Amino acid sequence: MNISEKTCVEFVDVLASKSPVPGGGGAAALVGAIGMALGSMVCNLTIGKKKYAEYEESVKEILAKAGKLERELLEMIDKDAEGFYPLSQAYGLPTSTEEEKHIKEETMQKALKVACEVPINIVRVCYKAIKLHQELVDKGSRLAISDIGVGVQCLRAAILGAELNVVINVNSIKDQEYVDRVNAEMKELVEGGVQVCDEVFKKVEVSLGK
Repeated sequence: MNISEKTCVEFVDVLASKSPVPGGGGAAALVGAIGMALGSMVCNLTIGKKKYAEYEESVKEILAKAGKLERELLEMIDKDAEGFYPLSQAYGLPTSTEEEKHIKEETMQKALKVACEVPINIVRVCYKAIKLHQELVDKGSRLAISDIGVGVQCLRAAILGAELNVVINVNSIKDQEYVDRVNAEMKELVEGGVQVCDEVFKKVEVSLGK
């Protein structure tokens, strides 16, 4: 799939349609990529400025990490659609006989785990991106401080949105060990990530005199 290569208008139009993909997972990945891109912009506006010379090397490191995370999130727009496709097909399997019901159930359970994989990774990557904003808010150009605020709010929405796409699938998975492991990881990353987002956003507000 080449969903990530669509124009903004094309992406929004197909997102609004009844097409099963892209959906919330792809939207979360895109919003996360935008959030991280805003962080990268702040890095680029900071590097080379004498006023922030003491942070030069650190900001360059943040920028390099940010670029990698942006690409990962953009790639996950298509990966999420690919991961959901088997599940969308499994929903339509026949259930006329006991054998068909059994086959459908087995197929569904496998497909549900596949559908979980990308949203789980979106949460992981968004958490890393949020942590970069936590570092950048104290080192980036004050002229672009509002963009750090917008960036973390995008990432806040992305990490929460991706988690919902995990939950909706995990709720139907019968492998309890898998469910418990995923839920524990998501709880730690999402709660931690949201807390950092709120702290960074508050710093931005204070810096702007709000």
